[in-house]
Amino acid sequence: FFPIVLVSTNKPVREESAEMIASLEIEGNAIGRLPVGEPAEEMYATTVLVCNILPKDTPRYLMGVGTPVNIVENIGLGVDMFDCVMPTRNARNGMLFTSEGFINIRNEKWKNDFSDLDSNGTSYVDSQYSKAYLRHLFTNNELLGKQIATLHNIRFYMWLMEESRKHLSIGDFTPWKNKMVKKLDIRL
Repeated sequence: FFPIVLVSTNKPVREESAEMIASLEIEGNAIGRLPVGEPAEEMYATTVLVCNILPKDTPRYLMGVGTPVNIVENIGLGVDMFDCVMPTRNARNGMLFTSEGFINIRNEKWKNDFSDLDSNGTSYVDSQYSKAYLRHLFTNNELLGKQIATLHNIRFYMWLMEESRKHLSIGDFTPWKNKMVKKLDIRL
């Protein structure tokens, strides 16, 4: 079990909580997420504050975060692990995260697009099904559409973490992250 740094926007309280948890010398530490809706800059500032206190040689787990951009930004700040409902919840509502940005598969523009879900995708569903077919499943409320989208998004998040790990190990994480942030924040 990882102890959780107190969720608070109060900097001295959060510092005190992080220092107390760091002193426990546990195998890993969790960082409680700020309330939903805070500006990303506030989340990043809090992550920097806490990661500067928590031990660097144990995993840091940021709870409830989220978007692909938030994930790569927080990795750059020292976070190792994440959890979030976003990839599956958004998939069930027709949002696909791709290597080129995100797609609302329900949009009319995908009706006759028979290209792969993600040309750079690493899941079998990425090349097995087209955008047009997935849109058809969603517009007809077929459960298979939600399943395909969920498989795609989960694999995309796994790919994002694998790529992050690769770029951290070869030493070019920051330039790669900056390029990815620009791409991942695009609505296709």
